Amino acid sequence: MKTKTQKIALIGVLSAQALALAFLENLLPALPFLPPGVKLGLSNIVTMFCAGSLGFAPAFFVTVIKSLFVFLTRGATAFFMSLGGGLLSTLAMCLMVKSVKNKSGYIGVAVVSAICHNLGQLAVSIIITKTTAMISYAPVLLISAVVMGFITGTVLKFVMPLLIKQSKYFKCL
Repeated sequence: MKTKTQKIALIGVLSAQALALAFLENLLPALPFLPPGVKLGLSNIVTMFCAGSLGFAPAFFVTVIKSLFVFLTRGATAFFMSLGGGLLSTLAMCLMVKSVKNKSGYIGVAVVSAICHNLGQLAVSIIITKTTAMISYAPVLLISAVVMGFITGTVLKFVMPLLIKQSKYFKCL
């Protein structure tokens, strides 16, 4: 029972960290050279760690919590975009993280995850708008996903020791 409680507490802390990163990222002004809607995806750092350390269910939980936060702060459309992209991204990272043998592989996981996130959001936008015109935005999303995924994967590589150290306090890794 103690281990289950510790794991739940760790998932709670990781969820709070993901929410804090999402909140901080929303405070950053949009950079003029970035296309509309493109963000770093800093909270995915925590989700990737969660997927690699704790598995699909906890990573899925963190993704849903992040999407609910988006709903509360930005509304229903943003919620569905976040959830659609987040679920596809989380599924991809969970499938990929099993094949990653060293820390440098997290960059690849982050890039694929970012691409899947953008594809999920693109699919949701097509459903919401009931038009396929959004597909023309796909090349921009692909390029931005590769760049942003590289950045978040690199950041994960550097903060991984801190996340592992934090998790050891909960004695469930």
